Amino acid sequence: MARQSLREKLLDAGFRTIWNSGYAAAGVRDIVAAAGARPGSFTNHFASKEAFVGEVLDRYFTYVSGLVEAALAQDGTPPIGRLRRYLDVITSKLEAHDWARGCMIGNLSLETAVHSEPLRLQLVAIFERWRQPFAVCIAEGQAAGDIAKTFEAEDLADFLLSSWQGAMLRMKVERSPEPLERFKKVIFSTVFAKEPTP
Repeated sequence: MARQSLREKLLDAGFRTIWNSGYAAAGVRDIVAAAGARPGSFTNHFASKEAFVGEVLDRYFTYVSGLVEAALAQDGTPPIGRLRRYLDVITSKLEAHDWARGCMIGNLSLETAVHSEPLRLQLVAIFERWRQPFAVCIAEGQAAGDIAKTFEAEDLADFLLSSWQGAMLRMKVERSPEPLERFKKVIFSTVFAKEPTP
């Protein structure tokens, strides 16, 4: 079996450290110590902490993209059911961390967008890519008459992601699933509802 490279160990340790501590509090020394590496090894693999966090962010988005793909898969479930399935999957993962962790993309958006232009631009690109599969699913629901066509599918996908991030922020503050469940109740009875019949 091939040994895991030091670079991968650092990325794994950084992933965990940033999850637990956030960007500002996750020092390079902490990451190196968590990886069981020697001091100075970090700079042999990464140009800066900012570049390192960019790679951690890419790794996290790959993970999230897998969840999106599985939840929105065209398996005979109507589009509304697939959208709900995604939110329910994420809810179960948030519950596993006692409603305290949230989403790394959202967390880093709050923490780094003001201080790091490269990370801000990376986050912009991630949100653009993130909303696409939701827009496809929503457009399918609109074509079937299950979702009103009042707004473009891409705008609704953007609204879904932005509002869900807000619900997760409230969840972390309250340490409760109530903001998530409230969000789901409202969005599926308003935004993702059929066009009213005349």
